Amino acid sequence: MNLKVNGLDDLDLQILDILIKDSRTPFLEIARQCHVSGGTIHVRMKKMEDMGIIKGTKLIIDMPKLGYDVCCFIGIYLDKASCFDDVLDQLKAIKEIVELHYTTGEYTIFIKVICRSIGDLQNLLMSKIQAVTGIQRTNTFVSLFQPIDRNIAINVLDKEEEK
Repeated sequence: MNLKVNGLDDLDLQILDILIKDSRTPFLEIARQCHVSGGTIHVRMKKMEDMGIIKGTKLIIDMPKLGYDVCCFIGIYLDKASCFDDVLDQLKAIKEIVELHYTTGEYTIFIKVICRSIGDLQNLLMSKIQAVTGIQRTNTFVSLFQPIDRNIAINVLDKEEEK
């Protein structure tokens, strides 16, 4: 089967599948598994970076082991939709915000925040987030634990494309 997804062929998808399972897999090991040369892997990786499919690598840290024990999600209501760009600029400056999503539904913005303690969360909400001009109110959900944290498997996408 020669599947094309957004300009990627089977080899590109196979490379991504290997890297999703272990992003530290050496290029030569990927080449061995894919039955191609190491140079081919380098060329394909560069192509996927140039296309913006691979945006870099990310170090995953166990934050509670560094003293950051509170993970929460905050739904943000804006005064009006036209405030979004200004609010976004202000929220980008808050280091505790690790993800931000512009959403449909009840909230305009949904963010993920990491803090050291509930006291730090309270301070963050009152003195930083709720102080942002354009934010009407917030709704906070504390995460008790995260049993799943993964990327979507490429082979799942393959099976959907075949249908």
